[in-house]
Amino acid sequence: MRYIFITGGVVSSLGKGIFAASLGKLLQARGYRVTLQKFDPYLNVDPGTLNPYEHGEVFVTSDGAETDMDLGHYERFLSIQTTRDHNVTTGKIYQTIIERERRGEYLGKTVQVIPHVTDEIKRRFTLLAQKEPYDIILTELGGTVGDIESLPYIEAARQLHYELGPLRVLFVHLTLVVYLDATQELKTKPTQHSVKELQQAGVQPDVLVCRTARSLPKEMRAKIALHTNVPRNAVIQALDVPTIYQVPFQLRKEKIDEVILRRLRLPLRSEPDLSQWQTFVDRLQNPQQTVRIGLIGKYVELHDAYKSIHEALIHAGGWRSTQVDIEWIYSGDLTSENVERRLKGLQGILVAPGFGERGIAGKILAVHYARTQNVPFLGICLGMQMAVIEFARHVLGLREAHSTEIEPHTPHPVIDLMPEQKEIVEKGGTMRLGAYPCEIRRGSLAWRIYQKPLIYERHRHRYELNNQYRTALEEAGLLITGRYPEKDLAEIIEIRGHPFFIGVQFHPEFQSRVESPHPLFGAFIEAATRHQSD
Repeated sequence: MRYIFITGGVVSSLGKGIFAASLGKLLQARGYRVTLQKFDPYLNVDPGTLNPYEHGEVFVTSDGAETDMDLGHYERFLSIQTTRDHNVTTGKIYQTIIERERRGEYLGKTVQVIPHVTDEIKRRFTLLAQKEPYDIILTELGGTVGDIESLPYIEAARQLHYELGPLRVLFVHLTLVVYLDATQELKTKPTQHSVKELQQAGVQPDVLVCRTARSLPKEMRAKIALHTNVPRNAVIQALDVPTIYQVPFQLRKEKIDEVILRRLRLPLRSEPDLSQWQTFVDRLQNPQQTVRIGLIGKYVELHDAYKSIHEALIHAGGWRSTQVDIEWIYSGDLTSENVERRLKGLQGILVAPGFGERGIAGKILAVHYARTQNVPFLGICLGMQMAVIEFARHVLGLREAHSTEIEPHTPHPVIDLMPEQKEIVEKGGTMRLGAYPCEIRRGSLAWRIYQKPLIYERHRHRYELNNQYRTALEEAGLLITGRYPEKDLAEIIEIRGHPFFIGVQFHPEFQSRVESPHPLFGAFIEAATRHQSD
């Protein structure tokens, strides 16, 4: 078992997650059993209660954990399943330690950052290795080197390097080489200072990955190597690229996989097979057609809030040689006066998930437009619920139909809280989370899409379609074509007679992969393409 730690310096948002996933893909393509994990230094137990503006989307694993969005990159790139053990926060670390202290497990000792916090971090570093026979575990350390909250993680990684030795633990440091437009120069000083900060914490990087907008001359690489004590061939440039899916090829060109495997004394084995990945990228970069999809949501200013949906659309379009142009539309801006003007010309409308009252009226207007104008529609989680509300109001004539999440005293609660949720007070990790089975009705649109009677999809919600209104909805033309059999809950809805109108209570975007796009998004893009040509 080898451990690779990935740290970041100079600034945040350098792309550690994409780099880690790309490196993992290269090592996996050489035949190694690889997984990735993310350690976040914030005190939240998980990102489930964080505002998307703070931290991007919450990625949900199949075992029901609310995790960092980088786990989505790991799953999409490597086609693996992550679990709750793949994402650890300082909140989880301290929660575990405090619970032990309260139980008296420290036998009266003073509980300190060293050794108790660092020991728990090391235990978490190696936990996955105890459950699966991996060859290499890549660990991304969140935050930036030099941050106070990151110090215990750096120290724990240093200790693990000391305990296991340099042939089993390797450090990769991702940093920024700044380009100054005023002088038209690349500057290495921020990188040098970042490495010094890491060295002061007792860690010497083995590989240095330099994010840069301009190619690094040989002389500059040599200068960086000299001032950071990193071998010249281990100073890797990471140029900006048009799409994140080109990053594995860029890293392969730099031979980073060879540098790392030699450093860890592991055989190179065969050349990495990225042929299927190359086919996808070629089709993505050479589209034969374009479709415009309107993504209706409340967090559209920050695209990372819908990262998995965005990538699922790219996967589906790329394999069909179709460029997907996403129109990011804030649902709060839609009114009955402007909705037709704002949505006209779109080949597909996707109403995104979310929580809370803001922007709800605009989402219902978008659903109404898609239903009445025969525009292909996909509603996800809250998007499905808005489709039910719109149909109940305008087809069943229940003008005050609503969700009790938004209007607790509505006379027609077509969307209501699950009974087991009504007594829950704590918000973190208490929703219906993770993978659940869904039975699909034969002959339905969902059946044609999935081609199987039983599927498993991931959930993240508290409210459900109220079964008291189910018969009336179905008789009027809104069909429940997928259901959770154990509790007879609606999972998929469709509208009879519409070219493509489907809503799902689950989050299909979490299971889309580069090399196996999700069938629901594929069918949606195909429907949008047909709508364009009609």
